[in-house]
Amino acid sequence: MKSIDKIPTSKIQRASKLVSTGAKIGVNYLKYYGEKLVGSEDKAKSKLDESNASDIYDSLKSMKGSALKMAQMMSMDKTMLPQAYVEKFSLSQFSVPPLSPALVKKTFKRYFGKDTEELFDTFNYNAINAASIGQVHQAELNGKKLAVKIQYPGVAESIGSDLAMVKPIALRMLNIKGKDADRYFHEVEEKLMEETDYALELQQSISVSEACRHIPNLLFPNYHKELSNDKILTMDWMEGIQISEFAAKNTSAEKANKVGQALWDFYMYQIHVVKKVHADPHPGNFMVTADDQLIAIDFGCMKEVPEDFYLPYFELTKPEILNDPVAFEKQLYALEILKTTDSPEETKFFSGVFKELLGLFALPFYSEEFDFSDPDFFNQIANMAEKYSKDDSLRKVDAGRGSKHFIYINRAFFGLYSLMNELNANKIIVNNYKAIEN
Repeated sequence: MKSIDKIPTSKIQRASKLVSTGAKIGVNYLKYYGEKLVGSEDKAKSKLDESNASDIYDSLKSMKGSALKMAQMMSMDKTMLPQAYVEKFSLSQFSVPPLSPALVKKTFKRYFGKDTEELFDTFNYNAINAASIGQVHQAELNGKKLAVKIQYPGVAESIGSDLAMVKPIALRMLNIKGKDADRYFHEVEEKLMEETDYALELQQSISVSEACRHIPNLLFPNYHKELSNDKILTMDWMEGIQISEFAAKNTSAEKANKVGQALWDFYMYQIHVVKKVHADPHPGNFMVTADDQLIAIDFGCMKEVPEDFYLPYFELTKPEILNDPVAFEKQLYALEILKTTDSPEETKFFSGVFKELLGLFALPFYSEEFDFSDPDFFNQIANMAEKYSKDDSLRKVDAGRGSKHFIYINRAFFGLYSLMNELNANKIIVNNYKAIEN
């Protein structure tokens, strides 16, 4: 993959990049209208989606940072976007053009104040992996292999301006109005800023690994404070393959369930015991060893689960609450899904919508064991997403509903469900985390 020698870092440079991409999309639409007149509309629309997805991704991958991170977030929910966008944006999870060796050397010296030769015995300037906010290099010190993550230049400084540019588009797409927009965007901006603080990530990585290291078949790298700072993070090199690669090659249900149970237990233990969860569960953040153990890496995005959110959130996974109109409505108010200013019609409408959504989301919690390989479950999710995307009723009301905590907690669950399905894990003990002793 071709490396890049510079990243647009100023507001003007990044805005110009988006404007040029917008012009390309305009040309794609002109082609679409022409092809629709002389051929199949479905074929023309499919080609339009592919062209737009390719042009948008090509722009975002050169910008890197929060712009590319948002594409990564969207690719995790396979029901949100057309398939062409999901396939293209999914590349942001672990396959984007790296910085050139010359730029890596310059960036490392700027961040650490020293050349790599002063800290490591060997250092490979060609990136092993490149993602949205940083890229990983292999180094060696005293005979030990290390993974060194280096943040791209200008990432932290561009977050505010990037979000400001995409905010109007996102608000129109999601139909969010008023003050709700600001609190949601503030939550996203806050988390993105945290992801650019590698000193914080170091603390979170050590904390999570210490809290969860006892979970069976789950491994974490050791971290090296003396070789890390706010822009560089050094950890042990872990041998394994990406979880998606494992899932694609694996034909053993036993192995799928072993890895899947470790992943599920990891998330349930974080949510229910630690009350702080890894909120970036995309395939690039998990690996599988040769003996089928799960490796968890990259703890830049951690979301605390406040008690006043945790309690009503999981009350809604209980059938007796979903089927009790009074108890159900109480939890909806606690989670800010219903508002005291709602009309009776709005209360009825949103209660019905969220009862259907939550009833489906909570299915894995209704039994002792769940089959995440069941296509019916995920088809129901896809069908429901399509149903509400075409519902004119939702466009007529302010869709800015729910606590700001939903953004990253739901992201964690959607990503987790997607990974479990990709693994074809079919015998997962739902509350197994309770039997795991620390």
